[in-house]
Amino acid sequence: MPLRAVVRRSSYRDSMVLMRVAEAVRVLPGVREAAVLMGTPANHELLASAGLATTETKDAAPGDLMIAVLADTESAAEAGLAEAERVLAERRASVEPAGRSLPRTLDGALRQMPDANLAAISVPGEYAAFEAQRALRRGLHVFLFSDNVTLEDEIALKRLAVERGLLCMGPDCGTAYIGGVGLGFANVVPRGRVGCVAASGTGLQAVVARLAALGEGVSHAIGVGGRDLSAEVGGAMTVPALEALAADATTEIIVVIGKPAAPEIVPRLETAIARIAKPVVVCCLGATPAGSAAGRWVSTLEDAAELALATLRGQTWSPRMFTDPADVRARLPRARGPRGTILGLYTGGTLAHEAGLVLAPLVGADAYRLVDLGGDEFTRGRPHPMIDPSARAAHVRQAGESGDVGVLLVDLVLGRAVHPDPATPLAEAIYDARRAAAARGRELGVVASVVGTDGDPQDLRRQTATLQAAGVEVLPSNAQAARFAALLIRPDLDRSLLGS
Repeated sequence: MPLRAVVRRSSYRDSMVLMRVAEAVRVLPGVREAAVLMGTPANHELLASAGLATTETKDAAPGDLMIAVLADTESAAEAGLAEAERVLAERRASVEPAGRSLPRTLDGALRQMPDANLAAISVPGEYAAFEAQRALRRGLHVFLFSDNVTLEDEIALKRLAVERGLLCMGPDCGTAYIGGVGLGFANVVPRGRVGCVAASGTGLQAVVARLAALGEGVSHAIGVGGRDLSAEVGGAMTVPALEALAADATTEIIVVIGKPAAPEIVPRLETAIARIAKPVVVCCLGATPAGSAAGRWVSTLEDAAELALATLRGQTWSPRMFTDPADVRARLPRARGPRGTILGLYTGGTLAHEAGLVLAPLVGADAYRLVDLGGDEFTRGRPHPMIDPSARAAHVRQAGESGDVGVLLVDLVLGRAVHPDPATPLAEAIYDARRAAAARGRELGVVASVVGTDGDPQDLRRQTATLQAAGVEVLPSNAQAARFAALLIRPDLDRSLLGS
């Protein structure tokens, strides 16, 4: 198969832009694989491992742009290169102001925008700390989307931010909302009274999307990165974020979202919460308060949103297993059949973690396996699965070939910067997986939750309908989807989960 590549010298592009370009090339007829990457050492390794390295790319420097296309024919490969060039030129024209070139450095950007107070950074991890430090030293808050940043660099960056009274959101900060502006993977949500401090991206998205569905919005949502509540980082950014929301006049209630804090950090978190006069809801998945019970602690993302809204409205609240138990009972007969284990294929790491916490006490550790396809090991040099659904689609098809998987559990996350139609490739893969399972005399049940709002560009209703047309049981939340999956392989749970 022909492999063609070109290198554009001194032509830096943001990694999220390059992911989009590669995705546009991969869908062309006859294209087997495509890579659009900067010439960093890690990306050279990636090209080589994927069989896409060429004589043209071998000398590319970190500031050089590499485009490589593997195709069935010469013409398809050339068409792939041309499409990459076209999309790059189109994107530049769409964002470049008339008569003014885009800045190539932070200093150049500040000359054009002297009043800017935040820098969004999305460069390869080995360069991200340097750029973030430069931004902090110039008095800018930092939204650090980049992953693969070392723990040592994260600690140093956050110490610098605290010294200068700034926020360092990240690294690996998937989502934030500042002054009503969504950063990273952001759902379209209204401004409102709820402020959030979130270690994760998809966990935050799940909470704000649920709030929007219930008629409430977000004042600010400050991302801190998944390691902030670790023993090493020590909540370095969580505490300042809490203090910022406590002082914000538009924030009436605060929600803390993340995976479990290190046990030695929980007291510090509680101390910070106890100093806040506003009500605080805490959803550190799998963690429990150390003793002072500062704030109200809940066990799921859905509960965090619903408790926050009930508190604002002065209503009583208690957790529930399902929004509509009668609907679940009606679905079970058509969804049940001979089942094996549960396989969760997630694009959201926090959603995967939450599903594990729900499933473990219900079915036991041997009955399920969860994979976070957005983890660093899957995204180094490749698009995040929320941008490029093809990697997860391949895993879904493999599930159909598996002899022990009886239930597939998936998430679908919508919003800005996400794939424009993620349900379609997922549904197509589900069709293929179910056909493969049927050919082997097995039934494959599929359960999903969708994180999105009516304002999202993908059209929440259409995405949900696409999955349902593929035979997917779509539940209102990730926790409810996990419980439904448990019911499919354990009918004896009906009474405890449905009260029947």
